[in-house]
Amino acid sequence: MNACLRAVVRTALHEGLRVVGIRRGYAGMLNGEFGDMNHSSVSNIIQFGGTILKTGRSEEFYKPKWRARGAALLKEAGIEGLVAIGGDGTFRGAHDLWTEHKIPIVGVPATIDNDVYGTDCTIGYDSAVNTAVEAIDRIRDTATSHDRLFLVEVMGRQAGFIALEVGAAGGAEMILVPEYEATVQQIYDTIMAGVAQGKTSSIIVVAEGDEEGGALEIARRLRELGAVECRATILGHTQRGGNPTARDRVLASELGAAAVRALLGGEGGKMVGVVSGELVLTPLPETWGKKKPLDKHLYELAGMLAA
Repeated sequence: MNACLRAVVRTALHEGLRVVGIRRGYAGMLNGEFGDMNHSSVSNIIQFGGTILKTGRSEEFYKPKWRARGAALLKEAGIEGLVAIGGDGTFRGAHDLWTEHKIPIVGVPATIDNDVYGTDCTIGYDSAVNTAVEAIDRIRDTATSHDRLFLVEVMGRQAGFIALEVGAAGGAEMILVPEYEATVQQIYDTIMAGVAQGKTSSIIVVAEGDEEGGALEIARRLRELGAVECRATILGHTQRGGNPTARDRVLASELGAAAVRALLGGEGGKMVGVVSGELVLTPLPETWGKKKPLDKHLYELAGMLAA
């Protein structure tokens, strides 16, 4: 997000615009937490995770009367257009503000889950994947040394994008994602098939939304079936922090600049994304209303290579 913020500010300044930062998202908007930004405001932030403007959830923003207050404060501050950086919740709020008050808004997709329709990758996804792969590489050393099965849970409550790419890159023996159902018995059978082939250790990557109770529950049920000794590791919020990868920094810079130019071109109520290497604009309702498909080819390839 910091790389994107930097691109938004400096592109806007380059175009001769005044730039205002809103602290703490919609919650800050409702409190009038506005501040002018210049080149130095975004100096030396591209390498840091998170956002210098902070973020915050706002229950009030779900209500029309509070959105009206937010719109009034924006107009009072002379703000004529918004760049909204975030995911599903951010875009729903942006869409309401656009349709109800016609304040031009362009969204930029930023979520590690990568589940936003209208872009191949979201800001933060690549960094989260690389963090998780590094962790799995370390866990595999322990798994191999102690002849153990490890269930590694990654983020992705409703989508398996992180789990799939992490599992493929980490050489996992099995990848469990919400999009493709696998019973505990099937997991057990896969493990036993590997043991029969001489495998003494395995890594299974689990998307947090694949099974109620996640990796801990799967591990418990596998032990009941008599599987090899297994451990569950939950990577949790370690995936959300740290220095962004080069790929994320470049993507964020491209999308931030594109969002400003879209506003200058008269666009509103849309999200800017990258599809097949091209910058595209997608109406905000489609970003959550249409389902982004998981890469079936990669899923099948990862399974074949793990056999």
